[in-house]
Amino acid sequence: MSKDVIRLMHALFLPNVDSCRPEVLCPPTDVYRTATGWLVKFELAGARAEDIHLEVLGPRMTLRGVRRDCTAAEELHCYRMEIAYSEFERSLELPCDLKRADITTEYRDGMLLVRIQTEATT
Repeated sequence: MSKDVIRLMHALFLPNVDSCRPEVLCPPTDVYRTATGWLVKFELAGARAEDIHLEVLGPRMTLRGVRRDCTAAEELHCYRMEIAYSEFERSLELPCDLKRADITTEYRDGMLLVRIQTEATT
């Protein structure tokens, strides 16, 4: 099945799932419900904090950035490459309006922690 057909099926039948574009890295993400809101963890090992951007629109959160190879400027000859260096993007929707939430971020040990405190928890 082609990627376009799969994307169309997801858009039609799974409209609230998170999305990843096939041409960019899609970092693994954990989402937790907390007593005061939500905690979203993005795995971003090797990415610099200044290369990470978080955008919030309604219930949708989109993380974009780039992971760069810190040895790319050196004269190296590739023997084996398993680590992907490129742009990354991850979008997800939460069942709350993020516009009214108090959102804080912390980047620690290759993990971006996004804490979302909502006005009223259910």
